[in-house]
Amino acid sequence: MTRPERIDAGTVDQALASAGSPWVREGDCLTLTRRFGSFAEAIAFVNDVAALADAANHHPDIEVHYDTVSLSVSTHDAGGLTALDLDLAAAIAAR
Repeated sequence: MTRPERIDAGTVDQALASAGSPWVREGDCLTLTRRFGSFAEAIAFVNDVAALADAANHHPDIEVHYDTVSLSVSTHDAGGLTALDLDLAAAIAAR
């Protein structure tokens, strides 16, 4: 599978802003933190993210701290952000 080309930071920032995305660019990663009403709700969200990630064959780093989930996406083999990251971020944001 051929990976997409890396996207420059300005293009990423513009794409996030135009979509009203809750994601934030931090260097070569997109990050998102969501807080839920319970641990069970947080884990249900993680399971939704896992299904989206498997379908896209592109997997975020996930941290769970009781009712808070933090996600980070980057295309490591491209050395930064690509269309894969923007697409996965948009799919997760829609949840």
